[in-house]
Amino acid sequence: MERLEISKVSVSFGTRQILQDVSLTLKEGELVSLLGISGSGKTTLFNVIAGLLKPDTGSVYLDGEDITAIPGQVSYMLQKDLLLPFHTVEDNVALPLILKGVPKKKARAEAVSHFREFGLEGTEKLWANQLSGGMRQRAALLRTYLFSSRVALLDEPFSALDALTKRSVHQWYLQVMEQIKLSTLFITHDMDEAILLSDRIYVLTGQPGQILHELVIDQPHPRTEAFAVTEQFLNYKKQILVYLKEGQ
Repeated sequence: MERLEISKVSVSFGTRQILQDVSLTLKEGELVSLLGISGSGKTTLFNVIAGLLKPDTGSVYLDGEDITAIPGQVSYMLQKDLLLPFHTVEDNVALPLILKGVPKKKARAEAVSHFREFGLEGTEKLWANQLSGGMRQRAALLRTYLFSSRVALLDEPFSALDALTKRSVHQWYLQVMEQIKLSTLFITHDMDEAILLSDRIYVLTGQPGQILHELVIDQPHPRTEAFAVTEQFLNYKKQILVYLKEGQ
């Protein structure tokens, strides 16, 4: 059974069709990227998966259960970390539990119990605006995980980081995913990032957006910087460019 399955989803806004018959799957422990140009419907699809938008047709299944248009079943992290600047790190991270009705003291304790695992130990009492960019992303990702520990939807979460910090956070996130058995669906415009991180890549192209191609990245993790200059890496990149061109 797939952890997440999107089946034949179509979405229109008025007379404009945004997505057409989009289907994809995500297995437990996988990181699958959704790659496409701006305007192809990636964020709209995430809103459908998160239950924030009801599709015209099609369904979303989590562990075989229909969750179409039911919010709160998967976690969703946007491009900005959205940490509250004048709250402590532990209170920022505990927020999803508090919103679910967990008493504040218990929510803090549950959040802090994961700080070592997420590389945040020692930051509990800091204000969110005292953290570096990479640490803010770690805190935001832990908050995302506490919202739902099964599937995380990440919409370009590393786009604001500098290249060195981004690479470090990439490696850290893959390690954490493996430890906690988290499944991740990841939006990116960055082909290199998609190839370095993903088990599979879906290419969303056209207007309306459709998934016409799936690319399996048959390389073990961790993928080092050396892999990014290999012929195999370049071949993956060339194939993605062909797929994107086909959809124009």
